[in-house]
Amino acid sequence: MAEEKVQMRKQLGLLEGVAIILGIIFGSGIFISPKEVLEKTGSVWGALTVWAACGVLATLGAMSYAELGTALAQSGGDYHYINEAFGPLPAFLYLWDANIVFVPSTNAIMSVTFANNLLEPIFPNCPIDPLCQKLIAAVTICLLTFINAYDVKFTTRIQNVFMFTKIAALFIIILGGIAWMCQGRLEHFEDGWAGTKTSVSDWSVAFYSGIFSYSGWNYLNFMTEELRDPFVNLPRAIYISLPLVTGIYLLANISYFAVLGPVGVRATEAIAVDFAVVALGWLKWAMPTLVAIAILGGLSVHIMTSSRMCFAGARNGHMPELLAHINVKCMSPMPSLVFLMLISLIMLIPSNLTSLITYCTVVESFFTLLSCSAVLWLRYKRPELVRPIKVSLWMPIIFVAVLLVLMIVPVVSEPVAVIAGALITLAGVPVYFVLVRGQPKYLSNVSVKFTHVCQKLFLTAVEDKDE
Repeated sequence: MAEEKVQMRKQLGLLEGVAIILGIIFGSGIFISPKEVLEKTGSVWGALTVWAACGVLATLGAMSYAELGTALAQSGGDYHYINEAFGPLPAFLYLWDANIVFVPSTNAIMSVTFANNLLEPIFPNCPIDPLCQKLIAAVTICLLTFINAYDVKFTTRIQNVFMFTKIAALFIIILGGIAWMCQGRLEHFEDGWAGTKTSVSDWSVAFYSGIFSYSGWNYLNFMTEELRDPFVNLPRAIYISLPLVTGIYLLANISYFAVLGPVGVRATEAIAVDFAVVALGWLKWAMPTLVAIAILGGLSVHIMTSSRMCFAGARNGHMPELLAHINVKCMSPMPSLVFLMLISLIMLIPSNLTSLITYCTVVESFFTLLSCSAVLWLRYKRPELVRPIKVSLWMPIIFVAVLLVLMIVPVVSEPVAVIAGALITLAGVPVYFVLVRGQPKYLSNVSVKFTHVCQKLFLTAVEDKDE
C-alpha cells in the first residue's frame, strides 16, 4: 500500500466553502458597526444606503477574486496574487503586515470580545476583571488552534454548525423586526433622511465601517488547494455568500432601526442584546449566547485561513522554512498555526489594541486594492494565462476606483494613523533585504538547527510535490 503524500487534503466542498466565507463575514461586525454607520451618515436611509453599497462593492471585489482564485489556483490568497502580479517585495510586505499586525490583532480582539459576551450574562452588572477576560481569551485561542491543527475535517464540521447558528441569530433579529413592523410601528422610517450629513469625510468613515462588516469575502482564496474542484466550488461559494450576506445585513439593520430607532441605535453598546430586550421577550436570554457563538465561529475560521497564508509565504521562502511544514499525521500546517497562536497571545498583553488596528486599516485596504488591481495588471502582463472565470473589467475597475477614493480621505482626516501604518509597512523593507534576500550564514545555520528540533517536536515534514 502506497504511503499517503504529505499534503493538505482536498476535503472542503461547496458547503464548507460557504461556511468559511460566512464564518468570517458574520463575525462581530454586524453587532458593532450599525451604530458607527448611523453616526457618520446621520440618518436611517443614509445608513441603509451605505450597507447596500458596501454589499455591492464587496460583491464586485469577490467576483474579481473568483477570477484570481481560479487562474492562480494556489493557497495564500492576497499574498499569492500580489507575488504573481507585482513581485516578491510587495508580497513580503503584505505578509509582514498581516503576520505582525492584522492577523494576531484581529485574533486578540475577537477572543476578548468573545470573553466579554461569555462573562457578561454570567456576571450581570459586575465589572469584568481584565485578567480573567484575557485568560479566557488566551484559552480560546489555544483551544481553537489545537482543533484546527488536529483535524481539518472536524474543524469544518464545526464551522457548518457555527454558520447555521449565526444565520439563526440574524434571522431571529429579522423576524423580530418584521413582527414589530407588522404592528404598524414604522415611525422611524417616515422621515428617514432627516439629519443626513454632507461631509465626505464622515461618509468615508461610514463606508469603512460598513466594509469592515463585510470583510472576509476573500478568505476562502487562502485555502484554494484544499477545495474539491476549486474551479467550480470557489466561484459558487462566492456567488452564494455575498448576495446572502447583503440581504441579511440590510434586513437586520432595518429591524434594528424599526425597533430601537436612530436614538436607540446611537445609544446602544450591544445592539443585538438591546434589540432582544425590547422585541423578543423571553428569547432575550439567547441573544448574548448566539452573539458569542458567532464571534467564536469567526475566530475559528480566521485562525484556520490565515495559517494558510503564512504557510504559502514560507513555501516561497518569504517566511522561515519551518512554517512551510505539514504535520504528517493530521496533514495540517501545524507550525504556522502555532506561530500565529503565539503572536496572538502576545497581542493580548496590551490594554488597548484599537489604536494599532486603526493605524493599519488604510494599509490593509491598500493591499486589498493591490490584490484586486492584479486582475487588471495580469490581463496586460499575462494575457495567455488560462482563466476559467473571466469577469468583466468594469468590476475590478469600479472596486479599485472606489477603494482608492476611500483611501484618500483618511490621509487628510487622520494623517497620524496613515503615517504610522506606512511606517509599520516600510519597517519590513530592511527585514526583507537582510533576512530574506541576503540571510547571514550563521543565521541560516541556526535556523536549520531550530527547524530540525521543531520538526521532531511537531512531527512535520516538507510538503510532497505533485509529479
